[in-house]
Amino acid sequence: MRTNLLRAVFVFTALLMAGTPVFGQGGQVRGTVLDVNGEPVADAIVVFEHNQGRHPRTENKTGDDGTFIQIGLRSGDYTVTASKERVGSESTSVAVVQGGRGRELTFHLSPISGLTAADQEQLLLLQAAFNAGVVAQEAGDYDTAVAKFTETTTIAPDCTDCFVNLGHALVDTEKYADAETAFMTATSLDDQSSDAYAGLALVYNAQKKYDLAQEAGAKATSLSSVGGGGGSGQALYNQGVILWNAGSFAEAKEQFEAAIKADGTIPDAFYQLGMANLNLGMIPAAVEAFEGYLELAPDGPKAAEVQAAVNALKQ
Repeated sequence: MRTNLLRAVFVFTALLMAGTPVFGQGGQVRGTVLDVNGEPVADAIVVFEHNQGRHPRTENKTGDDGTFIQIGLRSGDYTVTASKERVGSESTSVAVVQGGRGRELTFHLSPISGLTAADQEQLLLLQAAFNAGVVAQEAGDYDTAVAKFTETTTIAPDCTDCFVNLGHALVDTEKYADAETAFMTATSLDDQSSDAYAGLALVYNAQKKYDLAQEAGAKATSLSSVGGGGGSGQALYNQGVILWNAGSFAEAKEQFEAAIKADGTIPDAFYQLGMANLNLGMIPAAVEAFEGYLELAPDGPKAAEVQAAVNALKQ
């Protein structure tokens, strides 16, 4: 499955905090931690550090509603930092006075908020190139997509998603050797990337290297599994297609059934299951699967073909 957006670490928001507020007296400090979309961040770490180092460092954590309350702080100026991995980090300052009235803070976490100016500039360049690549790919301008995704790998050589998307753009231009290199680079950066292994399966399948395709597809399915059981519907469907192309119809049927069980919203999984059942002589099961396709995609690209097959099979 293609990765059309960068992961959370590359999310950029224009709604950055305009400045760092400094609050006056406060006997207690309470607040709310929000993410880049304005949603509460549960289990964010909130750290209070005295600016002169005269008081102990204090750590707190937000609840399910993204709020926290800290009491018992000694008087003084503190730097308060709220952070959560893959969400972001932000710091502000507050002056605490014992016995004073409490003050309230609001943090807006963004992966960009804790970066230096140079890093922010690099991230914006990366985001622009990545988005341009996605737009070009969706428009069918694959050469531009290859150029833009290549640019992202130059800006961020450790970006797994950049190499995955470059690989898919290269597949679109049928440059399979280069695509394989891009996907292999992605696996070397992150050996747990199911997207990278799924891309390799796609390359090998296109080259009719079915043994390698099955191996890579199985790896992708394993990595995308949840809690050690099953896998993502798309990964299971992809594995089924590989088996189908290799002529292993019974095994392909099992994968299409598993894909539908994992995600019943993939029309092509129903179509391929119908074809597998038909190939195996399982007519009622084929009709049932084809009708599942029609229910999901009544105007889909295969709808006319499927409806004709259902009509014929029911006679």
